[in-house]
Amino acid sequence: MSDIDDPRSDGDPVMRSHGRLAISASVRPRELMTPNPRLKDAWTARIITLFPEAFPGTLGLSLTGKALNEGLWALEPIDLRAFGVGKHRNVDDTPAGGGAGMVLRPDVVDRALGVAAAGTPGDRARWPVLYLSPRGKPFRQADAERWSKAEGMTLLCGRFEGVDERVLEARGVEEVSLGDFVLTGGEIAAQALIDATVRLIPRVLGNRDSIEEESFSSGLLEHPQYTRPAVWKDRAVPEVLLSGHHARIETWRRDEAERLTKQRRPDLWRAYRGDVADDGDPGGDREL
Repeated sequence: MSDIDDPRSDGDPVMRSHGRLAISASVRPRELMTPNPRLKDAWTARIITLFPEAFPGTLGLSLTGKALNEGLWALEPIDLRAFGVGKHRNVDDTPAGGGAGMVLRPDVVDRALGVAAAGTPGDRARWPVLYLSPRGKPFRQADAERWSKAEGMTLLCGRFEGVDERVLEARGVEEVSLGDFVLTGGEIAAQALIDATVRLIPRVLGNRDSIEEESFSSGLLEHPQYTRPAVWKDRAVPEVLLSGHHARIETWRRDEAERLTKQRRPDLWRAYRGDVADDGDPGGDREL
């Protein structure tokens, strides 16, 4: 094992710090561990999964990957199989009451959650514990913003027919969904959720203005974007964007964001109109 006691024993994981860098316990096999440094108190994602090799995946690329390598945030996959029962490390069993598929056992998941909880605050505002589930509440940009201000999070990736309800209740696990569709497991959803959260951590993206202008940050979809060449296949960049008149450009962008939101996401548009009305904006009743 690495810097952690055997998860099948009663030992608790340990955490050591060396100056500005912190090395935390992990139940990952040594060959799966990465040599990335970690800044002390870096935001950390602990992922309980049957496929730890799926990580970092796309999280190791581009700006999130660079930030991971620089220790601005940390990733700790936890192999659920290590907590399995019996000779074959079984993690699932048939559904009570019959039915197709298999269900992840509560005792197995509970042991994994116990290890993942080591050294983390009990306050879920500071360290949320989430289960990626199609029946969970919809994941929103506001959730990513809130979670990026936490110290980290634990994500449980489901498989098969799901997880025994009792362990979710006993551990107070929050269920989160990326949308009205079903995946074969929670790993892809976990990567998307982590990406959306990590990019909001200071210094990960570098340019805070880009975050403030993108979709959902103001309750609207983002306005259309253009770049060079000024004319491409007889399609020109809107003249206002080349005018250099910043006030006109901002007005155009706001109008386009409102138009797209109303057209493509009436649910967001209704919420936005309600916010505008609540703020006393005299233009709140304006139709586009």
